[in-house]
Amino acid sequence: MTQRSAELTRTTKETQIHLKLNLDGTGKSDIQTGIGFFDHMLDGFTRHGLFDLTVHVTGDLEVDTHHTIEDTGIVLGEAIRAAVGDKIGICRYGNCILPMDETLVLCAVDLSGRPYLNYDLSFTRERCGTMELEMVREFFYAVSYSARMNLHLKQLDGINNHHIAEAAFKAFSKALDMAVKQDERIVDVLSTKGSL
Repeated sequence: MTQRSAELTRTTKETQIHLKLNLDGTGKSDIQTGIGFFDHMLDGFTRHGLFDLTVHVTGDLEVDTHHTIEDTGIVLGEAIRAAVGDKIGICRYGNCILPMDETLVLCAVDLSGRPYLNYDLSFTRERCGTMELEMVREFFYAVSYSARMNLHLKQLDGINNHHIAEAAFKAFSKALDMAVKQDERIVDVLSTKGSL
């Protein structure tokens, strides 16, 4: 099977990003965004989805983390869309209910070609490490729109902010891994329209 991968570079006045994604990897990562907690979240995404991911970002962190995190989400979404390709033979849908201690987060994905984010996570403090927790939503919004996927994230339980964020990234990785899996019974795209 040919590995499904993408390599992208994006340069603006606010960020310089180089990203490589292999959907058929083993969970290897090389992540350097300058934001420790964000690196930790992306590492969890990589390992639990069994993707290989390289992300090197130079961003305007003297301002805040917004541009670095949002732009990384844009590029990751574009890489997912490019790596999936024509979507022939993929399962299209994926879901996961992921426990992390007291926290329980649901994620569902549809690689439909139609972008939409339904987000319901609640944080009770402003940051984890140097990452503003409001940026969790901005990241997933950017990924969903760039990848052109339906993405639903719902917190079912939880009080620890670190656990809630981490469970969301891991649940997303598991749901995405399920959605991009290939099934030999699917001979075209999984759609009554004939295209995604």
